[in-house]
Amino acid sequence: MRNTVKQIETSAIPFVDVKTQDAHLRGEILSTLQEIIENTSFVLGPQVEAFESAFAHATGTMHCVGVNSGTSALHLALIAAGVGAGHEVITVPMTFAATLWAIRYVNAKPVFVDIDPGTYTIDVEQVEARITLRTKAIIPVHLYGQPADLVTLQEIAERHGLALIEDAAQAHGATYHGKPVGSFGQCGCFSFYPGKNLGAYGEAGAIVTNNTRIAQRLRALRDHAQSQRYHYQELGFNYRMDAFQGAVLAIKLPYLEEWIEQRCRIANSYRLLFEALPLIVPQVAPNRRHAWHLFVLLHPGRLRIRQFLEARGIQTRMHYPIPLHLQKAFADLGHRPGDFPVSERVANECFSLPISPGLTQEQQSRIGDALLDFFD
Repeated sequence: MRNTVKQIETSAIPFVDVKTQDAHLRGEILSTLQEIIENTSFVLGPQVEAFESAFAHATGTMHCVGVNSGTSALHLALIAAGVGAGHEVITVPMTFAATLWAIRYVNAKPVFVDIDPGTYTIDVEQVEARITLRTKAIIPVHLYGQPADLVTLQEIAERHGLALIEDAAQAHGATYHGKPVGSFGQCGCFSFYPGKNLGAYGEAGAIVTNNTRIAQRLRALRDHAQSQRYHYQELGFNYRMDAFQGAVLAIKLPYLEEWIEQRCRIANSYRLLFEALPLIVPQVAPNRRHAWHLFVLLHPGRLRIRQFLEARGIQTRMHYPIPLHLQKAFADLGHRPGDFPVSERVANECFSLPISPGLTQEQQSRIGDALLDFFD
């Protein structure tokens, strides 16, 4: 049996360490931001355009429209899909609230499908049973960085004349059958919140699409729906991306592949180390490249585990401890505990370990030893 009485290390292991990951880029970033200040081109402009072009290429799409958050990306994608009052949108209850905020912003009704117990993404076998005459779109969430079954969802969407909108906010760098996520649906929506696989230095998001007409409308909608200056064609929004964020993202994007490979190596090490423990270890479905935005374990005693790890200086998180169908904000949908058992189990038992690029081998060993000690 391992010795469970150990000296507690003084150096904490943060859950997300953006500072270490970006250290070698700081000089280039500061220099570029100084140029923007001198040129006083702070909103949209050439920095954002350069990033949009590069990110469209990275996702295998024709167009990228930079916006101010992932939430805004989902909102505009739904508008472009014609979703509005009286419509229904099929999605999952195990996701960040922004997925549902966007549906509510267009006055549509979220219709839930439970998640698959192996991938934690939408259970495609349940989708068609939830389609009605009012259904207008499907939003699969690539939760934690694992792609949903996009080919099956494409077939369902085409068969029923529905828009497929990918919530890829956690899946930068993930692929399905070798093709980047975000490129399967009518639109793919990304968040660049600082802790994401590709993170800005503030709030930012993007929509990618292969539809030129939709891209043109999205560009207008994010900028007060102006077809030309002071000419407004419809209700618009101030969802523009800042030049600072476009510049930071353009500098960081070439490193995304390297960072994803680091995440994959850490995840594989974790999985090998923890597979013999009484934990539910995340799996990768066939023909999918998991982006490992989060490494999520399940255990009914997660509170005690997290307390044990915190005492060792290891930060953990829960993503997400209350599924959306049980949140007060969505009580009008009429759901009760037990309606979506897989989502509820994951919510009740999940906890996430550090997996940021730059996590050292020594830190990984500390995390592994701490979990082994807990179960000893």
